[in-house]
Amino acid sequence: MADIKEHMKIIGKDGAHVGTVDRLEGNRIKLTRKDSPEGHNDHHHYIDTKYVGAVEGDVVKLSVNADAVPKTEAA
Repeated sequence: MADIKEHMKIIGKDGAHVGTVDRLEGNRIKLTRKDSPEGHNDHHHYIDTKYVGAVEGDVVKLSVNADAVPKTEAA
């Protein structure tokens, strides 16, 4: 997971945009606030790194489709 850097694009297995890396925090990828859903743009969302399938260039490719990615809110 050391290959994951800020501002990398995150896509689902289907190639659809999921978000942009703000930074890596432990075993979670913190997304930039601009990727938060409507009504949730005052805080960050996270994706567990267990959903990362590959890191290629400046793209994080997930092992699940974009619409199936569980995003958690900052606690």
